[in-house]
Amino acid sequence: MSAEKLVVIGQGYVGLPLAVRAVEAGMDVVGLDVDTDRVKLLANGESYVEDIPVDRLGRALHTGRYRPSSEYADAEGFDVCVITVPTPLRDGTPDLSFVERAGLNIGPYLRPGCTVILESTTYPGTTEELLRPLLESTSGLRSPADFHLGYSPERIDPGNRTWRLENTPKVVSGVDDASLHRVDAFYRRLVERTVPVDSTRVAELTKLIENTFRQVNIGLINELTMLSHQLDIDVWQAIDAAETKPFGFMPFRPGPGVGGHCLPIDPCYLSWQVKRRLGRQFRFIELANDINHEMPEHVAQRVMAGLNRCGRAVTGARLLLLGLAYKRNTGDMRDSPAVDVAARLRGLGAEVLAVEPYAEPHHVPDGVALVELTEREVRAADAVVVVTDHDCFDYGLVTRHARYVFDTRNRCQGPTVERL
Repeated sequence: MSAEKLVVIGQGYVGLPLAVRAVEAGMDVVGLDVDTDRVKLLANGESYVEDIPVDRLGRALHTGRYRPSSEYADAEGFDVCVITVPTPLRDGTPDLSFVERAGLNIGPYLRPGCTVILESTTYPGTTEELLRPLLESTSGLRSPADFHLGYSPERIDPGNRTWRLENTPKVVSGVDDASLHRVDAFYRRLVERTVPVDSTRVAELTKLIENTFRQVNIGLINELTMLSHQLDIDVWQAIDAAETKPFGFMPFRPGPGVGGHCLPIDPCYLSWQVKRRLGRQFRFIELANDINHEMPEHVAQRVMAGLNRCGRAVTGARLLLLGLAYKRNTGDMRDSPAVDVAARLRGLGAEVLAVEPYAEPHHVPDGVALVELTEREVRAADAVVVVTDHDCFDYGLVTRHARYVFDTRNRCQGPTVERL
């Protein structure tokens, strides 16, 4: 009996871990991606996703049951298809063109009894109102009568060594009971626990709630940080003290802004739909977005002020940024506030260099030179700015040799260090 055939559309931070995990569970997997360079890298055993080291990818390829491809024809005869494509914002409006394209391209390969699952973050109603009609129009089949359809929000946290795909509870849903059963059965082969909900709309909203919660609380703590600086209060110590309360409090810590595909984007999907459907503003989301979007400019201004106190103008200053990714221990630079900080400092006339051991060089913004973190580079800099706090950085080296450090992540201590 042949193994179940899975197609995963999108081989990025969400799709690649899912594809590899499915191979390990015994499935035949086709990993589809429109980026032919990515497909070539994967076929050669080269991983660009930190959560999938090359040895794990190599083992998946060695089974003969993982095939990276850019050809939808390779999807023929699939049992399950999972769509993990990006859903960015364009001028504040959700851009579902990648989901639409995936639906149109996979539609001709649907067959009776197959299952299609959307994982891409989106607004409630997308699975049934957008994806289902596309699949039906291109396949000639109907859901749920002929094929199963569901939604399961991705919960990938790049670089998290504790919570991985396998041990993070997976919310699952379907357009009817039979679809829910199929979706649930699929994920139970891959993860330790599934969490069934009543509808795809509930599952779609679940993801937006999770990230809106984070966005709003990060906005709160970032505004507190800016005000605490003006009040000359150590906000970092106050947060640590508040964290000792064993109930009713969850710590969030300040930073240079928010990045990645989730926090700058997902809450806007909910705000957009509330405005479109109800004609109302989601004020908490919009306020949090405004505050978090201010942070890169706040960082740039604080660095400029710090340089002035050291007797150095920002124009012509040599600035060394630690980290360009949006979060520690990954190379993911999507909507990274570090990139925005670099651009603003360059706009003030500074020469900007960066240490970023994880990012692919072709993703580094123009005008920013990549260097190694060495004593020579630290000494040569007029200021070192800690933007993304990768664990591999030698913060002791920085504090010993830097003339001035502006630390947005509270990783450095010493007389030359100023914290956000």
